[in-house]
Amino acid sequence: MIDHARDLVSVREATDRLLTAAAKLDNASVAEPSRLPGWTRGHVLAHLARNADALVNVLEGRPMYVSGAARDADIERDAPRPLDVQLTDVRESAARFQDAGAAPADWSRTVELRNGVTDAAARVPFRRWVEVELHHVDLGIGYELEDLPAEFVEREIDFLAARFTGHADVPPTRVTDGTRAWSTGREADQPEITVTGPAPDLLGWLAGRRDGSGLRADGGPLPVLPPL
Repeated sequence: MIDHARDLVSVREATDRLLTAAAKLDNASVAEPSRLPGWTRGHVLAHLARNADALVNVLEGRPMYVSGAARDADIERDAPRPLDVQLTDVRESAARFQDAGAAPADWSRTVELRNGVTDAAARVPFRRWVEVELHHVDLGIGYELEDLPAEFVEREIDFLAARFTGHADVPPTRVTDGTRAWSTGREADQPEITVTGPAPDLLGWLAGRRDGSGLRADGGPLPVLPPL
């Protein structure tokens, strides 16, 4: 069972960590490149704020974004703002998301996200947790994949492995940190490739944050994963 209330607590804690770390920046460093190609740290912070509002829309039965173009335009509009404005926006939008999550609701209902993707409402808090944790890493301000909570790392590996399961361009693959194992790629009786490494490196590869150089692939080359 997905515990949405517990995940909402994890979202709040992750947001507090991010805001505390980002508060040490200044206006000049917010305008510097993040680890995401083409995005400054301001773009990342703007995206986090607008994503919180978008997920409020999802929980309240509205379209997540008016359109993909409007989403991108909002991020571009908000990216150049001063640090104090960015942090206030992230904090206030996060509070709106928590308020929406605290409202009485049928958490078993199906909701629609971007591009026709649907999911159980109960999974929305975890999806927000993913946004906050990975984009904290993307800011490039000292928070690394190795700093992520262990529960989060395991659940996100599980989520991403499931996302690539059945993908025609990914060979049948076993992913393991030596203790736990996941299957992904095309369906098959046996995996063609086994990818082994520390859980943070596995997550980095699956999430497109690392090139997989810290992993070992047996049975063939490290699979090239499609973009998320």
